[in-house]
Amino acid sequence: MRPAPKSDASTLGRSRSVVARLPARTASLTRSKFTGLGARPGAWPTFPRNRRSKAARKVSANESMDTGGRVEGTSGADLWASEGEPHPLGPSPVTRTADGATSAVNFAVVSENASSMSLCIATVAEDGASAPEILHEFPMRRTKNTFHVCVHDIQGAGPSGLVYGVRVEGEGGWETANRWDSARVLLDPYAPLVYGRRQFGIRDAQEGFQQRAGSMFWGAFEFDDPSLCSFDWGKDYAKPQTRWEDTVIYEMSVRLFTSDESSFLPEGTRGTFEGLRQKIPHLKSLGVTCVELLPIFEYDELEFRRFPNPRDHMTNVWGYSHISFFAPMSRFAKDGEGPARAALEFKELVRDLHAHGIEVVLDVVYNHTAEGGDTKPYLLSFRGIDSSMYYMQDPDAYEQMLNYSGCGNTVNANHPVVTNLILDSLRHWVEEYHVDGFRFDLASALCRNPRGTPLRNPPLIGAIAKDPILSKVKLISEPWDCGGLYQVGSFPNWDVWAEWNGKYRDDVRRFIKGDPGMKSAFATRLAGSADLYNYNRRKPYHSVNFVIAHDGFTLNDLVSYDAKHNEDNGEESRDGSNDNFSWNCGVEGPTSLEAIQQLRVRQRKNFHLALMVSQGTPMVLMGDEYGRTTAGNNNTYGLDRRMNYFRWDQLEGDVEAKDYHRFYAGVIHYRRGSPLLGRSEFLGSRDITWHESDWENDESCFLSFTLHGEAIGTRSIYVAFNAHDYWVENSLPRPRDGKRWHRVVDTNLPSPRDFDAEGARGIDGAVYRVAPYSALLLEEK
Repeated sequence: MRPAPKSDASTLGRSRSVVARLPARTASLTRSKFTGLGARPGAWPTFPRNRRSKAARKVSANESMDTGGRVEGTSGADLWASEGEPHPLGPSPVTRTADGATSAVNFAVVSENASSMSLCIATVAEDGASAPEILHEFPMRRTKNTFHVCVHDIQGAGPSGLVYGVRVEGEGGWETANRWDSARVLLDPYAPLVYGRRQFGIRDAQEGFQQRAGSMFWGAFEFDDPSLCSFDWGKDYAKPQTRWEDTVIYEMSVRLFTSDESSFLPEGTRGTFEGLRQKIPHLKSLGVTCVELLPIFEYDELEFRRFPNPRDHMTNVWGYSHISFFAPMSRFAKDGEGPARAALEFKELVRDLHAHGIEVVLDVVYNHTAEGGDTKPYLLSFRGIDSSMYYMQDPDAYEQMLNYSGCGNTVNANHPVVTNLILDSLRHWVEEYHVDGFRFDLASALCRNPRGTPLRNPPLIGAIAKDPILSKVKLISEPWDCGGLYQVGSFPNWDVWAEWNGKYRDDVRRFIKGDPGMKSAFATRLAGSADLYNYNRRKPYHSVNFVIAHDGFTLNDLVSYDAKHNEDNGEESRDGSNDNFSWNCGVEGPTSLEAIQQLRVRQRKNFHLALMVSQGTPMVLMGDEYGRTTAGNNNTYGLDRRMNYFRWDQLEGDVEAKDYHRFYAGVIHYRRGSPLLGRSEFLGSRDITWHESDWENDESCFLSFTLHGEAIGTRSIYVAFNAHDYWVENSLPRPRDGKRWHRVVDTNLPSPRDFDAEGARGIDGAVYRVAPYSALLLEEK
């Protein structure tokens, strides 16, 4: 086993889980998932005060319900309970009134080790001035390992204001592996919506925050709102179903993309699903075919502020800290309109992205949750329901929680119950929200057994690859974890999974900045990384190529800083990767020296061209299209401020940024239009000629090649990269009879001459002088 390079596995500071299909009645959110918040968008209704009843009497989970479990209260519209059914898990409607309103809801939660469980039904304050108030607490009947209860007359309790949680008891207390705490009301892992604070990053009374204990998050559901439950995808709606070889991925954050005031969106729309939806034209013009959204499952963005610590000034904007695997992030709804509105607006976002031919891939975090480790734990859900089932543990250690995520815990993903939970979650996002795929954060952590030993054929990964629904969407692994398991090129894949290619990033960075001895590795990466992926039925597109990703330098900072500058993060710059393979081009950070500014722009162009002419699936990062900078901070997970936002004013108002954007978008569109770029099979000797006679010369930083188009009826392409600090008198290969080379790209030239999609400028002669740190693309015609 090879140790994970720090550049891949460093997650310090990052707030970084078999097949049993649900019955048909839970296959859709419209029939199974939601009754509780947001039936009227924008409203947070509650019960009239005179309908609040006294708390239910406490009885054991196995006590007979010979009266139907009815609990008498003070109002004339009391809820009452019956045993219910152990399936499906989560909340599901059982009966409806004559006018179609849900009148009874079944609840079911799995715990192998709990001794009893009760369902807490609460109502929310109409003005949000207080935390939810528990109306009733019903004992749940146990069938094998599932606790269940059915609540009746739910429609009489008032208009759409119910939330719920569970209280769990077990043998022993915090000294046991399960850390039981019956004082805490816990979030149902299958809750389809989550109710918590209203506004992103702003504490309020309704979250019930207590220092150290943290905030309360309640399960919610909506069965009766037709705008959500019978969502109109459109008469002519269809998913784009873009082929892998035609895919260009744009990694982005919902929160950061439109939070800046220069987005010119209403304040309540910034940083939301709706904000992103209104900016779709930018993505369309850029030419990307797929957005890869940083985590959009419900998470607690203020988790770092539970108690005094060096990071208590931070707000989690990346979202790698799920508390739910089913619920969209409620605070990504515009104007703080709540969880049901967030679900509706996410559907609208997906629908409109699809209408523009753009797919949606979700970055999902099943390797850990926000509940932390044994030091300063955050008891929210899984940990209090059955910690030893949901998490990897070493019961013989003082700190029992195993930590392969760098965030205190590791989800026990290959336990059958947890495997089913993850499979159900994934199907939910595909079937209910129509997403097109998933990128699995620290996916190697999902390849371990309950004690952390790596598995050759991990059940979860295999089940996903063989699932009739999930096997048909895009599946991308981040093939490493924070425990040293590094699987680039060897991730268990069943010829279905693609991988983030960390070796591509490192080798391309090193060649372009002029490191010696990198020419052969650079050529291998440009040609599709056959050394890693050319086996069985794997294809070049299973390599997701990237130079830049969210955790690391932006492209601008990669050419502007030799070292990270993470002082704002509160850890004295100890967090974030130290192995960045960056080069500041002569001065650390901002400079007024024009020569260095021009060199940095050339290097950004060189990196982008290399990515777009490589075989494999290219991925770019939000903001690199105009030169976004985070001032040298390569780990901006907790900075909810302007320096971290997408700056629309720079994109649209800065002349140099607009010129670079023109180049950046043009090269993406060129790649998409060329049959030679993005091949479905690995290149053979008839497809490519390397113009190189001395591969062993470590001092050589010049590489050129021709992609031949005659066999497939298209124009040949010649590409050259010069990573030397001097001009190279480059002999061009002879074009076919009657043809000549035409210049499409020369990164040394100013805009607009640096990119010409038509290749209007013909090349006279057999030699082309390639400038220092520049790249060239010619087309034969």
